[in-house]
Amino acid sequence: MNGLGDPAVRINVRPLANPLPLGLFAFGIGMLMLAAQTAGWVPIGEARQVGLLIASFVFLLEGFAMILAALARDTLAATILGLFTTSWLALGLQLMVGKPGVTSHAVGFFLLAFAGPIISLAVLAASGKPLIAVVLSLSAARAILDGLYQVTGTTALEHAAGYVAAVIAGVAWYAGTAMALEDTRQRAVLPVLRRGAGASAMAGGLERQLEHAIGEAGVREQL
Repeated sequence: MNGLGDPAVRINVRPLANPLPLGLFAFGIGMLMLAAQTAGWVPIGEARQVGLLIASFVFLLEGFAMILAALARDTLAATILGLFTTSWLALGLQLMVGKPGVTSHAVGFFLLAFAGPIISLAVLAASGKPLIAVVLSLSAARAILDGLYQVTGTTALEHAAGYVAAVIAGVAWYAGTAMALEDTRQRAVLPVLRRGAGASAMAGGLERQLEHAIGEAGVREQL
């Protein structure tokens, strides 16, 4: 009981590992596989193998990272990882069951629709984690290029999407390395461009971190 006679409420917060390095490394591998497939670096006949690797390796690792992000109370990271997790499964299965080299209007519209929320998430991430916003912005551009290729059949768009995917892989691997070092050393070693709430999440004290916990999903009465 507290001093006013009301029952006390205790909120337990469990420390968890940062899932972003794992998610970013797996994301980069997936993007490089998409780059190889859409830029023509692997034979068209190997599209099913690319799909199998994406739907197994990338999907599983990003799914695990998504669960950790949700448990760590990071709504933005969990949403980002959740959208990409299932997109890897969807694209992987499409490559496995589809006919190699044949475009699909359905896949094209899916990719264009997928780019919409990714752009929204990039805008949200820019206020605290600009590096993640860069990854998301490039990912939205890749989805739009690949989506337009699926709808129009213009090969130049397919190749452009592949080259953008290769750039995304490099940026994602850098971001994963920088964040892994940041957590290992408990300070920024490589620039991660945190600012605002993203910077205070690393530099703020424990009291500052928990002051808004009462209003978080799972604690408040309604979502």
